[in-house]
Amino acid sequence: MLVVDGFLILLALIAAMNELEIAKAWVRPGAISFFMLANIALLAYRLWAAYDAYHLFGDASASTLPHAGLIAAGLVVAAILVIPHTMFGFYSLVQYDLISETFADSDVAGASTSGEINGVTAGATAGGDAEPVERKAIWDGLDRVNILLVGADAGVGRRNLRTDTMIVVSLDPETGDAAMFTLPRNLHSAPLPEGYGVWDCNCFPEILNEIYHAGIEHAEAFPGPGTPSENAMKGAISEILGIPVHYYALVTLDGFVGIVDALGGVEIYVPDQIVDEEYPHEDGVTIENVVIDAGLQKMDGHESLAYARIRRHASDYARMNRQRCVLEAVLEQSNPAELLLAYPRIADVLKDALQTDIPLSRLPDVIDLRPLIDTEEIVTLKIIPSNGYLDGFTDDGQNLY
Repeated sequence: MLVVDGFLILLALIAAMNELEIAKAWVRPGAISFFMLANIALLAYRLWAAYDAYHLFGDASASTLPHAGLIAAGLVVAAILVIPHTMFGFYSLVQYDLISETFADSDVAGASTSGEINGVTAGATAGGDAEPVERKAIWDGLDRVNILLVGADAGVGRRNLRTDTMIVVSLDPETGDAAMFTLPRNLHSAPLPEGYGVWDCNCFPEILNEIYHAGIEHAEAFPGPGTPSENAMKGAISEILGIPVHYYALVTLDGFVGIVDALGGVEIYVPDQIVDEEYPHEDGVTIENVVIDAGLQKMDGHESLAYARIRRHASDYARMNRQRCVLEAVLEQSNPAELLLAYPRIADVLKDALQTDIPLSRLPDVIDLRPLIDTEEIVTLKIIPSNGYLDGFTDDGQNLY
């Protein structure tokens, strides 16, 4: 038993010195299955050890301790042993369920709709299947990894999803340098890659937040390895920024609310009072009067979403500033203990609200990037008009051409 305990302590020390590898193991279904089996085996061993100790101790102490006291002590010890293993098993099942349902199982490299990434050429058939390729690191051959983050709005009387929040996060896999490019939802006539679209202008002749729905209406117009809607979003934004978009992750409004609520809210400094007398609730039905006072505010999911969405009495570009503030506040204020306690609720939200083309097999590569990123040193760039006009944009975001 001492040998077994010594071996387990050694394993624990090795794990403590390799946090990143342990984190990567938790996004591999095979590793999670192994952890669950090892958890059951360890529980059985510990229960046997406790029973063995109780059996040896019981005979010697039967004359000095009441029988009820021995039973009570045994139950306490059993609870102390069983509860941690039960919680570990529960979290393992939650994690396995989340990654299995949310992330694609294929190992197709993140092909951009502009060019060739990791040997995969974009532009096969609309929503068609690309052939799996030899697995490489997510950044193999890339100077930067570019991931599109999308906040999608849906509700009664609206056509499918509207991508009202679009932010491209660009990461240098060698240094961890990160940049965020925020795109306005009302950018009009976005250019499209060659071979995309059904319009004479070689562009998308509506505002940018309608392009996801365009992929549904004109599936044949957006060929590539992903769904037509995914290809449409990534292709247009690639052309706007002049960089490839390798992957995307989309979260719906109710999903954002659920995540912030699960984390216990977020503190945000509000420079000026925000008012919307006719704010559309995220349920798509309710209209309410929202007032967010200036100063440091502790907001729940609904309030922080309203702060990020409201553009009444302000421009869409002021709203873009607030969206970045909310994202950065959530990121900075989420500590590991809070994330662990809230994780089952967060996982339930994400299963319904998260949509991404990052393959399951590439999640360890994404985790490899995390320690390199300094959240306080992220460079941000927003596309906005200057003095009302910039490159053909009017002050309400409409393209003059």
